[in-house]
Amino acid sequence: MKQIEKALRRPITGIFISIFMGLIVGAVVLAIAGYNPVAAYGAMLRGVFSKPKYMVQVLIRCTPLILTGLSISFAFKTGMFNIGAEGQAIIGMVTAVVVGYCVPLPPGIHFIVVAVASMTAAALWGAAVGLLKSRFGIHEVISGIMLNWIALYLNNYMIGMAWLKKPQTEASYEVLESSWIVMLQNWKTSTAGREWLLDGSHPILSDVLIKTDLNYGIFIAIAAAAVIWFILNRTTKGYEMRAVGAGSEAARFAGIRVDRNIVQSLAIAGALAGLAGAIVITGAMPHRITTLTAQPGYGFDGISVALMANTSPLGVIASALLFSGLQYGGSAIQAELGAPSEIINIVIGTIIFFIAMSGAFKMLADYLEKRRGRTDVQ
Repeated sequence: MKQIEKALRRPITGIFISIFMGLIVGAVVLAIAGYNPVAAYGAMLRGVFSKPKYMVQVLIRCTPLILTGLSISFAFKTGMFNIGAEGQAIIGMVTAVVVGYCVPLPPGIHFIVVAVASMTAAALWGAAVGLLKSRFGIHEVISGIMLNWIALYLNNYMIGMAWLKKPQTEASYEVLESSWIVMLQNWKTSTAGREWLLDGSHPILSDVLIKTDLNYGIFIAIAAAAVIWFILNRTTKGYEMRAVGAGSEAARFAGIRVDRNIVQSLAIAGALAGLAGAIVITGAMPHRITTLTAQPGYGFDGISVALMANTSPLGVIASALLFSGLQYGGSAIQAELGAPSEIINIVIGTIIFFIAMSGAFKMLADYLEKRRGRTDVQ
């Protein structure tokens, strides 16, 4: 019984129970709609694991979500709700296109300059939210949402510029190939590379390298998660930010400059979202921005990823993989069974719902402990 109580108090237990309950609810909805849940989930698994290129596509899709989820998680740890990650990612994408297309540089160096520019622009976008909160008391959710829409319309305005708009399209020019971070891009498009990949002796590599845009972004995202974990848990600045998140008045009494930490926190969160935008542009086709009629969703999906990870910087990696796997594999449910792929949104929503109720698992552990205490007394 003690082991059960101990397990229920662990955050990871609540996450696993939430995932299980999400799948159960999804199965019930599928059954009510007249579809076989086992067949549906089987199709979803095949849609992810049946071919190497499918697994690589999940990695590509999860890369920006790791970074936006990390942005949300970092802000949560410091007491902020960075709902503006959506707009910050858009600003990162716009900046990446401008620098990637207009500033020719050598390969390698070009991506670094693009990434730094995107992170800087998005950090300033996030810092503006922090400044409005610290100076004028404007809640970060309100200003963040407003700046999301400003970023969207700025994206569309930039595409209207004659020097950036590609003729006969509703999109910008593609960034220069020197800024791409696609793995082995030059080799796999060369004559020797294509002959080696298409000779039939390397089917897995051929499937992955030719049919996907596998890129170095996943390694950058994992490194960013490790850096953020280190900052939060092993540095004085991280301690100050977490102290502000735990209680701003107590932190101010302890001599911590609360206003400055709020601005810095949202600037760092913005930089992470901006890096996500840079990787979206340089990592995979079509390497450009297009006219937006709605938010692309990187920042909003990042909220789900952060919540599924219980705002853990390292846990975001696993939750982004799960989120992307569910979304990518979910399309196979519709393709194979004709069931609506929106069922995956129900599963994801249920998982988040139960994670939000994770306090109930601790309450259950307390109840079991009290009950065991009464039994021992008797």
